[in-house]
Amino acid sequence: MNRLKASMLRGGLCASLLSMAIQAHAVEILHWDRKPLDVDLPVGTERVIVLDRNVRVGLPREIADPDTLRVQSAGGAIYLKANKAFDTQRVRLQDVETNEVVLFDLTAKESGASDEDIQVIIPDEATGASSGEAVSDDRSDQEQGRSDQAPRTGTPTPVVLTRFAAQSLYAPSRTIEPVQGLNRVAMQLPDSMPSLLPSLPVTATPIAAWKLDGWTVTAVKLSNRDPSRDFELDPRWLQGDLYSATFMHPTLGRRGSVEDTTTVFIVTNGLSLAKALPLSQRGES
Repeated sequence: MNRLKASMLRGGLCASLLSMAIQAHAVEILHWDRKPLDVDLPVGTERVIVLDRNVRVGLPREIADPDTLRVQSAGGAIYLKANKAFDTQRVRLQDVETNEVVLFDLTAKESGASDEDIQVIIPDEATGASSGEAVSDDRSDQEQGRSDQAPRTGTPTPVVLTRFAAQSLYAPSRTIEPVQGLNRVAMQLPDSMPSLLPSLPVTATPIAAWKLDGWTVTAVKLSNRDPSRDFELDPRWLQGDLYSATFMHPTLGRRGSVEDTTTVFIVTNGLSLAKALPLSQRGES
């Protein structure tokens, strides 16, 4: 049975704070799946790539000149400013701690290139961390005790988590408010979760998860597979032992439209989403 506890009031609170957290201009999200990521740079305007990890930047000889491309790295972000146009060049970023490599194909253009920040989502298995390192035992969380309030803010922890997750994926990195004790954790989820929203022709793909005081928020991408229908989204349709859910958009457009994909932020209490899913799904986690 679906045990989602989100009420209309709680959903409204999360949604209103979520909208406050996300700034007016969009952030482009790229998913690293071991294929080079295409990035266009506008000549004369800085563009930021956020990876949330310290990396070394390897440039090919053709653009390894600050007169062509200025590169700066700080706080898990790469700042790129192309001073002249150049054809596509392969750039190598390497995590200084795990040695994981992410590849970009950079192209600098005089016109037609966006200057939006880019958030790169790297799958948990690419971090090299084991589940024991990244995820604490759910029973230990319960023994430590859970508080419904985030430290010092007075804001409910589920709202803090939802807001932080939305900012991490959609807001410029400079606007993200740090939260003491909040950490990104491994999801231990399959690539697709058909039992999460079984009543709709939707593909549910986990993106990332964060944890605070025994609560976990998991961002899940929802994509409409039906080319002829769009849907309104209701958290009561989600299956699992879930505390709350906040959709990035209230509707999901038909497949092929610009609105055919959105994100839902799912909060669970005392257990990860992998353990909160229906039993038929847990064997994949």
